[in-house]
Amino acid sequence: MAEIGKTQSLEIVKHVDFGVYLDGDMEEEILLPQRYLPEDPKEWEVGQFIDVFVYLDSEDRPIATTETPLAEVDECACLTVINRTKFGAFLDWGLSKDLLVPFKEQRIPMEPGKSYVVFLYLDNTGRIAATSRLSRHLSELNDDEFKVRQKVDLLVATRSDMGYKVVINGTHLGLIHNDDVTRPLQIGDRLSGFIKKPRPDGRINITLQRPANELRHELADQIMEYLQENDGRCELTDKSDPEAIRATFQTSKSTYKKALGKLYKDKKIIFEADCIRLAKK
Repeated sequence: MAEIGKTQSLEIVKHVDFGVYLDGDMEEEILLPQRYLPEDPKEWEVGQFIDVFVYLDSEDRPIATTETPLAEVDECACLTVINRTKFGAFLDWGLSKDLLVPFKEQRIPMEPGKSYVVFLYLDNTGRIAATSRLSRHLSELNDDEFKVRQKVDLLVATRSDMGYKVVINGTHLGLIHNDDVTRPLQIGDRLSGFIKKPRPDGRINITLQRPANELRHELADQIMEYLQENDGRCELTDKSDPEAIRATFQTSKSTYKKALGKLYKDKKIIFEADCIRLAKK
């Protein structure tokens, strides 16, 4: 059976002057308008299958398109507001028909020209809508879903005084605390992160840094590359300002000191009063 809000492969069952009808195993066949048909007629002969996205038109009838939406039902995406009306805000989601965020589904009032992370769902009429109230649809508790230090995919959703709230693997919400922000972040950024030790309340904390051993090895390589590109000298020592270290190597001072310790132990660098240098071979 065809699913509203999903891309799927459906069989062409009938030609009409204004397009073709698809078999969606529904009460009525699904129209794919003429403007979305492939240029080669052989690709839309009766009996052929075609990949389409299905939604409801203004009269609540299922209709198909070969356009690719920026997100589907049960997914999150960062979308831009293109209009605001008495019904709510309308988002550009890659289709000719815009996506509605009702006023009651806006965490904060949405403004045209700005982008927000939203979750797509089917409302009580079966139409596709969006909400920026992500916690209504995504779990904020671990529930044994993730292991400590597990690598996950993140979508930066909102900013707060504590840090950045992120969507984890499209199913959960977590927080990157300010202390764990090792690079500039923007709403809508997609990146990888790692699960930290569970909080007492079960909520999920995220770090952008890789597990310590792996990170130290990678950072040590970056420091060596920096030294080789700068005449064997680096003014950032184990006593340097943490922000200066973060700006150059996108890491904490603690991790940087451990990487320096490894390089010194391996006799690859030497410490001087105001810098570190490549050790002479």
